[in-house]
Amino acid sequence: MSNRSLIPCVLSIAGSDSGGCSGIQADLKTFAALGVHGLTAIAAITAQNTRTVESTRILPSRLLLAQLDALSTDFPIAAVKIGMLGNAANIRAVARWLRAQRLRNIVLDPLLISSSGSRLLTARGLDELRRTLLPLADIVTPNVPEAEALLGCRIRTAREMREAARALLQDGARAVLLKGGHFGDATARVRDYFINANSETRFEHARLPFEARGTGCTLSSALAAGLALKHTPLQSARRAERYVQSCLRRATPLGKSAKRVLGHIERR
Repeated sequence: MSNRSLIPCVLSIAGSDSGGCSGIQADLKTFAALGVHGLTAIAAITAQNTRTVESTRILPSRLLLAQLDALSTDFPIAAVKIGMLGNAANIRAVARWLRAQRLRNIVLDPLLISSSGSRLLTARGLDELRRTLLPLADIVTPNVPEAEALLGCRIRTAREMREAARALLQDGARAVLLKGGHFGDATARVRDYFINANSETRFEHARLPFEARGTGCTLSSALAAGLALKHTPLQSARRAERYVQSCLRRATPLGKSAKRVLGHIERR
């Protein structure tokens, strides 16, 4: 059996983080740690560090499509993670490409606002994402503010979190992993909910006494890696949640801000 059949290829369509904490850079580190080969199509270039996003340049959709076409003619793509796309034109282009390629195992991380507070998608882009990409997603991974933006409602309780996840299923996603890190006070435990048409699973973790960059990107790319390795969506969610917790335990304050950088690779 050749190595080609043993190592799945997973594609990340996302933005580049010059600080190496999130986006394409976090995805590639996650893919390497979990034993899959990472492919990338960069939709945006950002000048950022652990403190802020200083500048963003959205790449034209024709250049994004050129990257995607180059990859699809050479690599068997087992799963796709979608992060920052930047605008409605890129969202439409990616949706058309995904439909034409008939790809499976699509994980959508609907990045709307960066962890430093910078807006990453316009209102027009949000509408396009909801209309064209959400129905293609096998798993969508919003945090609470992103779910509120997608649904146009407030989420204040755990019950409303579960109701929001089910509303996203009705909008077309096959499964939802709704992240609760932005929900509750500093002493509350963090609860994430994985919900599909048949079941509901809660993941619960202690809230750590620090913030870290790239947790959402890492979670969604770990999900895509799990699907590419032929785990079920729920198994992939369990493995991704455990992996992010291990990255947090290895997180290090490398920049000048208080936010830590995830430890994607176990040090020996």
